[in-house]
Amino acid sequence: MFSLPVVQVGTVSVDGSEPLFILGPCVIESDDFIWEVAERLGVIAHSLRLKWIFKASYDKANRSAGSSYRGVGVHAGCKLLRQVGDRLGVPVTTDIHTEQEARVAAEYIDLLQIPAFLSRQTDLILAAGETGRAVNVKKGQFMAPWDVKNIAEKLRSVGCQNFLFTERGTTFGYQNLVADMRSLHWMRELGYRVIFDATHSVQRPGGLGTATGGDGRLAPVLARAAVAAGCDGVFMETHPDPSKALSDGPNQIPLPELASVLEQLRKIHALVQHAS
Repeated sequence: MFSLPVVQVGTVSVDGSEPLFILGPCVIESDDFIWEVAERLGVIAHSLRLKWIFKASYDKANRSAGSSYRGVGVHAGCKLLRQVGDRLGVPVTTDIHTEQEARVAAEYIDLLQIPAFLSRQTDLILAAGETGRAVNVKKGQFMAPWDVKNIAEKLRSVGCQNFLFTERGTTFGYQNLVADMRSLHWMRELGYRVIFDATHSVQRPGGLGTATGGDGRLAPVLARAAVAAGCDGVFMETHPDPSKALSDGPNQIPLPELASVLEQLRKIHALVQHAS
């Protein structure tokens, strides 16, 4: 339908032939925790023959309360993610927040993620693009789909051609987001590869007062709709026990339930591919 580029992330090609899955927990809670989740995801991915990228944050800089857990820091976190990627044989991604972090993370990380609230920060966008790594920009909750053209121009101005955009919902009143599936079509129509963030699209920012709430049970529902709408991949956070997660627990999919969700999404993608 659209003439879209192939985006290369490490050893993974995002070309629309099969869905890309960006999977992992919200934040690095500990080394042991990350290895447990990564190895379990590796088993799932191997059994389903998934095209995937492992994700975890080294720092949750955007928290509702100052007392909330943030993470292990950029140096320790990125080194750990690189070790995970090397052992599992998959690319890794994490979110960055400053120009300095972009340069540090680029030493270890295959896909640099720009958080939605920072998607208009020109210096950060340029710093990420200048590293030579692939870049994934979360579209801000306050942005129209066609606004990402400006971000693309910033990235291309420093020679970055390997980039993705991620839809993660649009602000709808207070503490609520709505996922507009038309956005996926419109951004792809502009010539960009688009990922759907099922986890953060069901957030209720600050909904618990000192923490973010959400409707995690609806994440698979929106993911199915997004794949049917024709996105290039799905971003999903998962946790062995979301009720005990140190960040964004209400929106993460329980790890024991993840395989069945992913299998459904692959089948929907195959149907869409066959029909187009």
